[in-house]
Amino acid sequence: MKIAITTTGPDLNSQVDPRFGRCTYFIFVDSDTLKFEAVKNPNIQAMSGAGIQSAQLIANKGTQVLLTGSCGPNAFQTLQAAGVQVIVGVTGTVQDAIQKYKTGQLQPTVQPNVPSHFGVGMGDGYGSPRPSPQSGMGRGMGMGRGMGRGMGMGYQQMPQTPGTGFGTPGMGQMQQPTKEQEISLLKQQADSLKQQVDEINKRIKELSKNK
Repeated sequence: MKIAITTTGPDLNSQVDPRFGRCTYFIFVDSDTLKFEAVKNPNIQAMSGAGIQSAQLIANKGTQVLLTGSCGPNAFQTLQAAGVQVIVGVTGTVQDAIQKYKTGQLQPTVQPNVPSHFGVGMGDGYGSPRPSPQSGMGRGMGMGRGMGRGMGMGYQQMPQTPGTGFGTPGMGQMQQPTKEQEISLLKQQADSLKQQVDEINKRIKELSKNK
């Protein structure tokens, strides 16, 4: 079975990236042999439609299951139409996530767990956060590193549509996430950002030794 995981790095020891459409990498793994392919996400800086484009990439790879931290309505709908099972709320390393899935600890979700444009307020290069086109509150943080790889994460306050909760046309109603769910997503982002900071500090030490 081919499983796709959103990750912060290109190997099985990398952390699961809580974002889907704008994750850093996709890792495609054969669940039986653990042979994998790491693909740099080409949609990180897409002005719009990152979730749908990433979902199409996943589907085109013949993926049967997606493991990620969060998935918005547009991407979720695209993945469902392609027959890809979506599992959200996944944390830890890629290897841990695969093991949890194989032992039945992770189950497919029946609806998206974040609204559209989740994670838009982020940067991916040279310290410039991407401004969010959405109203509401966005907090972005961008960091660049010497090898030309920029990292950033953003969290955007979820917009509320009067009378319908959170939703997107064509997707029906979505329940407003609970405080616990929102805290869980923020913790996932914090863990992912911590790993990115650790990688940057490691690179700084490597460059310092080469002086």
